[in-house]
Amino acid sequence: MPTGTSPRARALRLQSHGFREPAADAVAVVERLGALQAQDLGAAKWAIGSRMSQPSLAAVDVALADRRLVRSWPMRGTLHVMPARLLRPTLRLTSARVLAGARLRHERLELGDAEYRRTRESVEQSLAGGRTATRDELSAIWERAGIAPSGPRTYHLIWWLALDGVLCGGPVDGRQQHFALLDEWSPSSPDDPDSREETLAALFAAYVAGHGPVTLADFAWWSGLTLRDARTGLDAAGDAVEPVQEGSAAGDRARYVAAGVADAAANRPRGALALAAFDEYFLGYADRSTVCDPSFADHVIPGGNGVFQPVLVLDGRIVGTWRRAGTAAKPRVELRWFGSPVAGATERFERPIRVWAGFQGLELHGIDETVLGPVG
Repeated sequence: MPTGTSPRARALRLQSHGFREPAADAVAVVERLGALQAQDLGAAKWAIGSRMSQPSLAAVDVALADRRLVRSWPMRGTLHVMPARLLRPTLRLTSARVLAGARLRHERLELGDAEYRRTRESVEQSLAGGRTATRDELSAIWERAGIAPSGPRTYHLIWWLALDGVLCGGPVDGRQQHFALLDEWSPSSPDDPDSREETLAALFAAYVAGHGPVTLADFAWWSGLTLRDARTGLDAAGDAVEPVQEGSAAGDRARYVAAGVADAAANRPRGALALAAFDEYFLGYADRSTVCDPSFADHVIPGGNGVFQPVLVLDGRIVGTWRRAGTAAKPRVELRWFGSPVAGATERFERPIRVWAGFQGLELHGIDETVLGPVG
C-alpha cells in the first residue's frame, strides 16, 4: 500500500497530472487540474504546454483568446488560469473570505465602499460593449472618476472587482494583460455549477483528478476554503473520487484520487520533466513532501519569498531547479541539481529541455549544469 512519500504515490501523481497520458488540447489540461496558478503568465503557459501531447504556445494562446480559459483571482487571492465555466461559481465560494482578509489593507489605502462604487460604475461604463483596458488605462479611467491612482490602489481595485466577478483577465498583447468585464468576456452558461454544493463537488473532483493523491487539507489549502467545505466537496463528488488505501490513514488524513486512476497508474514513477515556475506538481499542496525532500524546498522557494523556481522532476521526485541562461541571441539552459546528479540524469533531461525551447520558439545553444550548495 502506498504511503504519502512512496514511489507508488509519486506514480499516481504523475498519472493525475497528465504526464502519463498528455492531453491534445490546452483546455483539457486545465479542466483536469481544476485551475493552475498564473501570476507568471509565461510560466503558466508552459505548465499547460508541458502536459500536452504536442506542446504548442499558439494552442495555449488560442484557448485564452477564445475565452475557454480565463485568468483571474479565484483562489487564495492569487492569479490563476481556470476553465471559464468554473470561474464565476468558484468566486462565489471564495471571494468573501479573501476580501475579509484584505479589509485592513484597503483601509490603509483609503479604499472603502464609496471608492468601490465609483470604481465599479466607471469601469462598467468605460468597458461596456466588449472594450478592454490595460492596468494603466484603468488607472486613468479611475483618476477621471475622482479616485487618486497609485500602484497599490490600482492593483487592489482591479483585484477587488475581479473577486466580485466584475472584471477578469482579457486578451494578452505580448506580455501586457488587458482586462474585460467578466459578463461580456465570459458570459455565464446554463451548464455552469449553480449551488454551493454543486460547485464544491466540481472543484473538489477536478482538484483530485489533476493532483491526486491528495488529502482534504491539501484541497483546503489549494482552494483557500475550509476543511468543512472540503468534506462537503468530498461527499458531493460521490463516485468521481475514491480513497487510496494507506494502512491506517482515515478521516481527514485519507488520500484521494480520481476514480480509476489507481488502476491505470504504473507502480513505479518514470520520466524526466522540466516543469514551469509555480508548477502545480510542487505548488498545489499543503504537504509537498511526496515529491520533494523538505530539506531542498528552500531551493525551490528561496528564502520562502513566494517565488517558485522551475523544477526538474526525475522519476516523480524533484531533484533540482533550472533556469534560462546565456543571452537573447544565444540562449542556454542551466540545470541546478540538489547534490550530485544520478548517473545519466543530464542526458535524460536533454529532451524535455529542448521541448520547452521549441515551445518558446528558441534555438537552444547548449545546456549547462551546476550543483546547488546546502540551504541555510
